[in-house]
Amino acid sequence: MEFYRPSHRTLIPRSFYERDPLICARELIGAVLAWNGCLARVVETEAYDAADDEACHTFFKPSARRFVEAHPPGTAYVYLNYGVHWMLNVLVRGSREGFVLFRGVEPLAGLEDMRERRGGLPVEKLGSGPGKLTQALGITGSDHGRDLCADFRRGFHRAPEALPVVADGRIGITRSIHLPWRFSAADHPHVSVRVKKAEARREKSRLA
Repeated sequence: MEFYRPSHRTLIPRSFYERDPLICARELIGAVLAWNGCLARVVETEAYDAADDEACHTFFKPSARRFVEAHPPGTAYVYLNYGVHWMLNVLVRGSREGFVLFRGVEPLAGLEDMRERRGGLPVEKLGSGPGKLTQALGITGSDHGRDLCADFRRGFHRAPEALPVVADGRIGITRSIHLPWRFSAADHPHVSVRVKKAEARREKSRLA
């Protein structure tokens, strides 16, 4: 991909996030996240429904419900997972409201800074997981509530090119795991867990 220079013109507007979580989660694949002087292409997301999704924070956290009520679409929802890893989400609100969790990014620029934050790991391991990408980009709890539509230096920019997208069940959760609400760039080396081809899934089922 030719080097991508984000600007106010390419920053994804608030209207993009005024839609269903599943639509936003799918269409954010390929978007470029600018943060702390670094650039990373989104290759994996998960959708969460604020109303009926048992895995969504709004299902069991009053603070998450208050957050949804108090903030506009396009706001960063950042939380600490198991007291270890920061997790980056964006609030969306359309016919349904909820969040999009970012699970994987492909580093594009600022690799030296990202590698330093991640202990010198190879590029394929810098952002291949939700906790990894926040560490690589320097995203912390201080970014909770940040308006991602206000500053082109910290936000999502339109995809410079389309990527083939596949859907699969969400991972790393124990509730509503049957919902195929994880979206990823097909066969991409920077996703946390690759989606197995349909033929491989059928073969596994046949041999079980």
